[in-house]
Amino acid sequence: VQLQASGGGLVQAGGSLRLSCEASGSIASINSMRWYRQAPGKQRELVAGIHSGGSTNYADSVKGRFTISRNDAMNTVLLQMNSLKAEDTAVYYCAADMKITHTIIWGQGTQVTVSS
Repeated sequence: VQLQASGGGLVQAGGSLRLSCEASGSIASINSMRWYRQAPGKQRELVAGIHSGGSTNYADSVKGRFTISRNDAMNTVLLQMNSLKAEDTAVYYCAADMKITHTIIWGQGTQVTVSS
């Protein structure tokens, strides 16, 4: 599986951005798709995830502001980010959790910068 993330950028606080992650390869082997982020000097943290069955989970810090979704083919996952805050500034990574092995496949990061 290969992952290609896009959609980052610079936005003012209170604004919105939408990140996209396109997966290619053995899509049927994907158990869940996730978005992580890593701010300077901080550990990478899970932002949101969506299981192949459709269930979703979010970090407490983004609940009610971010929405993760996917197409039926599970080859495109979106992260809609609304009401952005300066503390959302980070490099965002999409990742795939693989069935059976639970190996995490990482895409390249995309920078999100929120100016206050």
